[in-house]
Amino acid sequence: MSKPFSGLRKAQVYLLFLLCCWCNAAFSDAIDFEQKKIQIALGAEPPDLNYLRATDQVSFFIIEHVMEGLLAYDEQNHLIPGIAERWEMDEQDARFYLRKNARWSDGEPVTAHDFVFAWQTVVNPRTASRYAFILAPIKNAERIIEGKLKPEQLGVKALDDFTLEVRFERPCAYFLNLTTFATYYPVRKDFYLKNTERYFADVNNMIFNGPYVLDEWTHGASLHLSKNKNFWNADNIQINEINIPYISSDPTVIFNLFRNEEIISTGLDADTIKMALQERMQIKKFNLGAVFYLEFNHREERISSNIHLRKALQQVFSAEELVYKVIGLPGNKPAYSLFPSWLDGEKEKFFKEHPAKKIPVNIQAAQKELALLKKELNLKELPAIVLLTGDSPLASKEAEYLQALFKETLGLEIRIDKQIFKQRLAKMSSGDFDIVLAGWGPDYNDPSTFADLFYSRNENNHGRYHNETYDHWVQIAMNNTDQKIRMHAFSEMQNILIDDVVIIPQFERGVVYVENPGIKNVTRRIFGGDPSFRYAWLEATED
Repeated sequence: MSKPFSGLRKAQVYLLFLLCCWCNAAFSDAIDFEQKKIQIALGAEPPDLNYLRATDQVSFFIIEHVMEGLLAYDEQNHLIPGIAERWEMDEQDARFYLRKNARWSDGEPVTAHDFVFAWQTVVNPRTASRYAFILAPIKNAERIIEGKLKPEQLGVKALDDFTLEVRFERPCAYFLNLTTFATYYPVRKDFYLKNTERYFADVNNMIFNGPYVLDEWTHGASLHLSKNKNFWNADNIQINEINIPYISSDPTVIFNLFRNEEIISTGLDADTIKMALQERMQIKKFNLGAVFYLEFNHREERISSNIHLRKALQQVFSAEELVYKVIGLPGNKPAYSLFPSWLDGEKEKFFKEHPAKKIPVNIQAAQKELALLKKELNLKELPAIVLLTGDSPLASKEAEYLQALFKETLGLEIRIDKQIFKQRLAKMSSGDFDIVLAGWGPDYNDPSTFADLFYSRNENNHGRYHNETYDHWVQIAMNNTDQKIRMHAFSEMQNILIDDVVIIPQFERGVVYVENPGIKNVTRRIFGGDPSFRYAWLEATED
């Protein structure tokens, strides 16, 4: 994501879900044990539930509960059969055998034709999917995206109603992981053609094949999900309803909802964790797998395209100071690379086999870079630099810290452009920023989910960074199954990102949260929508 946590896979969001401790016959707004209902909150309105185009974590959370792909993840986040009950794959192609009892929410069967139509629609340039590139392993996908071939020439075919054949452009060792991602979900042609412009914009324009249906959506206010009775595995879905009556980016507001027994759980920030500790709540931790960073706009007309400015900012920033003194929240740790510490390498973790170069703080060297910038641009004073950020308390706190840091060390004027989540994504997409507080969460289990982000053909490359050498190493990683060769390519990309200051890594994102002990087996996910209630159940406990 990758879903952005920025606007990759992946923008900075808090999925803030549910509440309280309960006695056996207890009832609250948060949990109804008898009716098997729960109540949660979201940190933002889902910007786009059309999974052909969605790029953010809030939308993916909803999509993951209402849709399913060829494969899925179990409670331990291992790959399991989804709509496909079995498959065969080699370096040239793959064949998926679909369940004959898989149904859309109106009772119609989910067929191989639905996947063919969906994938052809994703790569069609008219769809303008920012995730079209994720289908690149499929034969002809890239040329179709570039407008050189027709969507019908994509290397995917329905051999019959329940057998899907996929031909590869190149060997892809992680293709099965890709099939769990939202952009690979099926689309029923007849329904889509009736709702093309409004597909998944409102409940009347939606049809589902996953565990739940979204049956109510008051934009900006609330959502409601009910169990999908036509889901092939409905008997094993234990939560009947998920009510979402609150949308707020304010952690204190959400914490108070939790404390007042109106939602089942909540994420914590530096202030609310103190409240939780004072009330002796049981605090949980989870590593989201995401990396947050300062992303630069590399378009020529932007001052941030100048390497001297980027190097100056890089040499006055300390990830340790940001994490330990500014954020001050357990679960986060300093980041020195786009590639997070949990990623596997050839034999060990990638960061151990290929440690990132750490840039020490050097204010004097940074000031020299700034002098070179002024000389190169023939300027006595530099214009104000626009820092785009979200409107959450954490984002505001971080932006104000950076504003003060760059003013004190370099004399730069930083103008903070604070936007709500959806508008921030829109500004990132249009390039309306010099620097943006961004982040990326993984879409699948491979370093390429991060590396591809700054590939020049990737629409989620918001700053439009273009480096032919970087693209070369992306292609090397794409076209090989030899892990030694691939990890070397990722290492070269890591060096370019640091040397060219494409981004300034800040921290690896973790969450601390409190959760009602009455809900069991909530699955936290690095990949896909997080959290997942697909395997959860309710169990009343004594206070």
